[in-house]
Amino acid sequence: MRPLLLFSFYTLAILCAKAQSAVDYSQTSNWAALPTMEDNADLVPGGKETDKQGGSEVDVFFVYPTSYTRKMENGQWNALLDDAAVNRETDEKSIRYQASLFNQVGKIYAPRYRQANIAAYFTGDEAASKKAFDLAYKDISDAFDYYIRHYNQARPFIIASHSQGSTHAMKLIRDKVQGTPLEKRMIVAYLAGMPVPKDYLRIPPCSDAGQYNCICSWRTFLDGYIPEYIGKEEPVIVTNPITWSEKGTYSEKKDHKGAVLFNFDQGPVSGIVSAKVQGNVLWIKKPDIRGKMFLRRKNYHVGDFNLFYKDIQENALLRKNNFLHKN
Repeated sequence: MRPLLLFSFYTLAILCAKAQSAVDYSQTSNWAALPTMEDNADLVPGGKETDKQGGSEVDVFFVYPTSYTRKMENGQWNALLDDAAVNRETDEKSIRYQASLFNQVGKIYAPRYRQANIAAYFTGDEAASKKAFDLAYKDISDAFDYYIRHYNQARPFIIASHSQGSTHAMKLIRDKVQGTPLEKRMIVAYLAGMPVPKDYLRIPPCSDAGQYNCICSWRTFLDGYIPEYIGKEEPVIVTNPITWSEKGTYSEKKDHKGAVLFNFDQGPVSGIVSAKVQGNVLWIKKPDIRGKMFLRRKNYHVGDFNLFYKDIQENALLRKNNFLHKN
């Protein structure tokens, strides 16, 4: 065998072994956020508040979305945990702009996981796609088990997730929380960016802003736009993250508590979005921001959390306080 081919063979073998072995979640390097280490979940937009994880009585288990979006090489369907580019993308975007909203609410635990490449959602190779998602879910499941055994200490918790994170988080709730003693300790789950069928979980959808032990979910699109594939779905949970109801009427812009958009240091910008539940999706009016007239986006998936940063944060605080008062 030629030396170059031999090298390539062994390199691929090492990568495959690395991709399949169990993740050691006792290593802090295998977490994107922990309350005991400095990470982007500690950041506060605008700097007018400070991180409050240290004194919180509850936890937040956060599952981030897909950041392994580049073209795959060597059939590598799952990201490696030490992929610097993927981790940087995760930390600078999802952990900074999404997970950080919970640092006023609870102690944030966000495991790194061997996420499936974005292509796994679109490929015709169903076997490869399933295998990729199964490995990613195994990591999330193992991380949650480690979190419960070593970090949680019987504290109440919130589960929050976006996109691929929600693909795994809804299954995690079904497999590990629902029907167990943990169900009574789960204050709320915010499962954004993926459809959560109404009959997938026995835990009910949240029907008002202060309810706990319930599920919130939404996918954000421009007013009047419904992708063709959504018309073929079964009924899913849809929550308006401004009014926290399932009613199909537009909220008032004045009730929008704040988005964190392109400039994190600028801080939240309030009163720029109105939203309503429309069938299986959340519709918004075009955000009232500078350059609004040039916006051509119809799918606001990327902003499922960012557009409602302060709305989600204040709602999580309300549900947390209601839960602690009653329990």
